Amino acid sequence: MTDLKASQPVGMFDGKTLLITGVLMDTSIAFHVAKLAQEQGASVILTSFGRTMKITQTIARRLPVTPPVVELDVSNPEHLDTLAERLREHTDRLDGVLHSIGFAPLGAFTFLDATWEDVGTAVHVSAYSLKALAVAALPLMEPGGSIVGLTFDARYAWPVYDWMGVAKAAFESTNRYCARDLGPKGIRCNLVAAGPIRTTAAKSIPGFEVFEEQWDTRAPLGWDVTDPLPTAKACVALLSDWFPATTGEIVHVDGGVHAMGC
Repeated sequence: MTDLKASQPVGMFDGKTLLITGVLMDTSIAFHVAKLAQEQGASVILTSFGRTMKITQTIARRLPVTPPVVELDVSNPEHLDTLAERLREHTDRLDGVLHSIGFAPLGAFTFLDATWEDVGTAVHVSAYSLKALAVAALPLMEPGGSIVGLTFDARYAWPVYDWMGVAKAAFESTNRYCARDLGPKGIRCNLVAAGPIRTTAAKSIPGFEVFEEQWDTRAPLGWDVTDPLPTAKACVALLSDWFPATTGEIVHVDGGVHAMGC
């Protein structure tokens, strides 16, 4: 009888190194991306900064292998300018980058009353940072590399999301331009549009429970706001070599809500 099994299991990330932003708690989507990637053979480097640095370092110990945590505030030019140099203390290459970054001041969640100061911060941290991170990581990336970001479907004017929704629209556009300009270098840029997940960031959005109440009833496949794993799996797939000719794309992981009418 022919043995159809591979002689030795090979992980999809064997020999690869990923830079993963956004690990704050073990409920974070980024945490589960890091965990899945490590289980598939990846070496992982996390980022954090400021008061959250110690939190990220603590949560990192819950991963199968404790990764290094590099300081990175994507709105800090010095951090960005020195990122590649500091990463070289841990690796000589990056095969993938996860952008799991978003922030808007409280004032940005009141659309008509928001100031430019609040809106500008939301757009800078939540949209422009994709380009900034890509450029900062580029010296370590090679053809075949992948950049993946997390978005929340920006085609609609969602309740309570307000200027964060505008920032996500800019983020999705930024992804397309990154795909255009990094494609000739052999680097893919894609997004995962996730349904609402009860992460620390999501819980800071005033009125987030509106999404929790409605999403499961609208999703043909159903939706669990406490389960980040389906979204993390999509991110891992896009970071891998399994989508070699896909770039500028947005993959919806939302139980099917994006395809439904009212």
